[in-house]
Amino acid sequence: MRILIATDAWRPQINGVVHSLERMAAAARELGAICEFLTPQGFPTLPLPTYPDVRLAIANPREIARRIDQAAPDHIHIATEGPIGLATRFHCRRAGRIFTTSYHTRFPEYVRARLPIPEGFTYDLLRWFHAPAAAVMAPTPTIRDELTKRRFSRVRVWSRGVDHNLFYPRRRRILDLPRPIFLYVGRLAVEKNLPALLDLSLPGSIVVVGDGPARARLQRAYPNAHFLGARSGEALAQTYASADVFVFPSRTDTFGIVLIEALASGLPVAAFPVAGPLDVIGDSGAGALREDLRIACLEALTIPRERALDHSQRFTWTESARQFLGNIDASRGWKRFEAPRELATAGE
Repeated sequence: MRILIATDAWRPQINGVVHSLERMAAAARELGAICEFLTPQGFPTLPLPTYPDVRLAIANPREIARRIDQAAPDHIHIATEGPIGLATRFHCRRAGRIFTTSYHTRFPEYVRARLPIPEGFTYDLLRWFHAPAAAVMAPTPTIRDELTKRRFSRVRVWSRGVDHNLFYPRRRRILDLPRPIFLYVGRLAVEKNLPALLDLSLPGSIVVVGDGPARARLQRAYPNAHFLGARSGEALAQTYASADVFVFPSRTDTFGIVLIEALASGLPVAAFPVAGPLDVIGDSGAGALREDLRIACLEALTIPRERALDHSQRFTWTESARQFLGNIDASRGWKRFEAPRELATAGE
């Protein structure tokens, strides 16, 4: 099977969406499916407001159609709700093609954190975008249930994996700082809720790995924390393995791939009991989920690293690819959704 994945998130961006698509596609090839990508590459772009390092394509509908025809895919999956996703959706609707979509990011909450736009309005737009899809893939059962309550239809789970050949416990520790070391890895942006960690009075050291629009402000406000910038590959893996607890202060992530990278590195997790940590950690005992994040951090120090490592084994990219392909197989016999005329023509 040849699958064309339309995505607005692509290199040089470094985020969970890009990472998930790349790793899942590699695993899918081993299962006999070829995934190709329709990305912003080759289109002029504009910076996303408040996220200048994220650029949105000015997608030409004719060029989108040409690229789709040239790829001649057996199935089309729309991974994001940006210009590339919208143009691909328009083409599929016009051509009567079945397609699937995925829900990666809580855009309504992210937009509300920056602008006075009600979450309900943005969810209405997202529901319109995903309504014609044969399946909407959500990263966890919790997010699936949340979307279903918000009247999204045909929502299926597509989980994530971790590269156990890269992320694993190591004897050598590269962080020479007072212990215990509480580590955060991820984007430095308002929706990641970093002050919930940085405001804590904790023993040892707080280490922050990542970059983003809030980095300069956070570094000025929290001079005692150690900001290491963005890291990837072996350098990131060694950093995980050198810490003592992984702290995840976000309340809005839909999954949090960094959670399972940390677990695979032998790091217990401290987080709020919200979607993402609830699904990844659950009742495994591999982390401490508390509304008091300081208590969670201190409890996580007592969790054996072996417990975190053992729990991480359930997350593989092969299983993620199996879920993705299974969702597509289940959708291909589905009759094309026929929306009421006023909805089908609202944005097309």
